[in-house]
This record gives sequence, structure tokens and C-alpha cells, in this order.
Amino acid sequence: MNRTLPVVRLRVPTDEDAVAWHRVFDHPDVMEFQGGRSAELSVYEELTARQRKHDAELGFCLWTMLDEDDRVIGFTGAQPWPQQWGPAGEIEIGWRLGREHWGRGYVTAAARMTLERLREAGVESVVAMVHARNTRSIAVTQRLGMRLAETFTAPESKQQGHCYRLEL
Repeated sequence: MNRTLPVVRLRVPTDEDAVAWHRVFDHPDVMEFQGGRSAELSVYEELTARQRKHDAELGFCLWTMLDEDDRVIGFTGAQPWPQQWGPAGEIEIGWRLGREHWGRGYVTAAARMTLERLREAGVESVVAMVHARNTRSIAVTQRLGMRLAETFTAPESKQQGHCYRLEL
């Protein structure tokens, strides 16, 4: 199905975006594959600060995603894989979207913008680490043309996951 994707804008996260992310992601469906419960505001404060540093140093980060009315609806972007296990040293593309915005194509539109920005920054390939039951994110990886490279078990959660890859 080829549908018109919505208008979406990406920006480097601000201090205020930590509060917006905290509010937008405060839903059990959104956090199902992220530990199952909402994170504290301090988690988003640290995350937005780290993303500003990534943008300054690398030219990319997890950007705040804004809809056509400039409302914060989530994030998408890329960052170095932060874990000691898995694709250490590689660039991971990722996204998270507020529940009320699901099913409209925002993540696909924003992820495609992210891939273009990464190409411009000279990134040669990306991975997406996705929980094996997260069918919505798996569908996004497929729309982006990513291929399943391997399956894994996350060391801390013992949950099954998939590593998708895309050469840029």
C-alpha cells in the first residue's frame, strides 16, 4: 500500500523536550518494549542532553519529531549503539512515538528523513535493534528496506530481539 506520508519535522531536542517526551511517552503501549513502564523525567533530561552532544559531535542524534502543527509527538534519529553487547560501535536508527499518533505514517516519514541526514553525514550503514514481538517497528524496518541480519537475546531482560541492517 502506497499512502501519502504526513508532514513531519525533526529538530535537535531542547531542554523543554525532555518534559514533552516524558508526557508523550507516558502510556503502557508506548513503553511495552522499553521496560513496560514510564521512565522518570530525569531519564529524558539525560537523554535529550546526550542527544544535543551527539548532534554537536556527530552531526546526528535522536531528533524531536514534530507534527504539522509543531506539536512534539516523539523522536526518531540515530546514535551510536550504547550497549556493551550487540552491534558495538555501529550506528542504530530508532524511534518512539506517542500512542495517539500511531498508525499515521509519522515514524516512516521521519525515519526516511533520518536516513537521508545520515547519508549526508557520511554514515555508511545502520542497524535497528527491535524486540521480536514489536510488529509495528518491524514493519517500519521493512518499509525502510532493512534486512534481518540476526536474532539475539538481550542479556538483562532475556527478551528475544532482531537486528536489522541497511547499507546507506
